[in-house]
Amino acid sequence: MKASVLFAGVLALSALPVFAADDPIAVRKALMGGMGGAAGLTAGVMKGELDYSPAIGKAAISTAAAVAAAYPDFFPEGSGEGDTTAAPAIWEDPEGFAEEIGKLQEATTAALEVSGRNGPADAESFTEAMKPVLGTCKGCHENYRIEK
Repeated sequence: MKASVLFAGVLALSALPVFAADDPIAVRKALMGGMGGAAGLTAGVMKGELDYSPAIGKAAISTAAAVAAAYPDFFPEGSGEGDTTAAPAIWEDPEGFAEEIGKLQEATTAALEVSGRNGPADAESFTEAMKPVLGTCKGCHENYRIEK
């Protein structure tokens, strides 16, 4: 299970160049798939459903950071139509959206810094590093995502 989630996240991120040229919505979905995998891993560790290892922690944090770095590039004008959950507020309030993405980038950068080369040493350190990341996800989803 853990390997499948990690593989799916890496696969989703590695496919970005293929999608990027023509379909920003597909890229956003792939990125959120990677973030969802990282969040799912984190939740599993936090609930005690998954055994923790530093490699798992590093993978989840690195995936979240990669998503945070790439994500803002895939919201060009006109990409709010179609099969997307991106709310019109993204284009109506670009400064607010940029601020939310900035919070995510800050949280993931901080998590990367504390994770070190090999990942957080234990589940508690990992959880503490990822809590702010997950908190920023919630804030952005409340204001800049629509439920379908």
